Amino acid sequence: MINKNSAMFTRTTGTISLLLLTIFVTFGCQKKAADPLETLQKTKQCPECDLTNTKLSDMDLTSANLNNAKLEGAVLENVKLNEALLDSVNLKGANLKGASLEKAGLSAADLTKADLSNANLKGAFLRGAKLNNANLSNADLSETDLNSADLTGANLKGANLKGAIMPDGTIKN
Repeated sequence: MINKNSAMFTRTTGTISLLLLTIFVTFGCQKKAADPLETLQKTKQCPECDLTNTKLSDMDLTSANLNNAKLEGAVLENVKLNEALLDSVNLKGANLKGASLEKAGLSAADLTKADLSNANLKGAFLRGAKLNNANLSNADLSETDLNSADLTGANLKGANLKGAIMPDGTIKN
């Protein structure tokens, strides 16, 4: 009788241990999804991230990959995005005052109502970008490719357009 009870106890204990181990592995060891901002800061790689309304001012994101990211309403004052990949990024209403985007790829980016005043966009690739009602006052757009970009209502007062390829394909002198 003792052997039967002992065997049953061992089997029950083994089953409970296996069940607890399964629960622990399934729920207790799950890796927490990485915070997009933390990922961007550590790796400079955050394609398709949702950073809507995030404050990224004064960060050095040179050569970062933010293709297809959502940065609508983000604050990026004085941020360094030189040679960054920002194709098809959503920067609607973003604050990019004084930002440096030299030679950045912004193909098909949506910069509608973005503030790019005093920004450095020298040599940036903005082909097909939406810059409707964007503030580009005093921005350096020299040697920038704006072919097929939509500049409807954009403020270009004081902007440097020397050598820029304009939306109609002409080059500014």
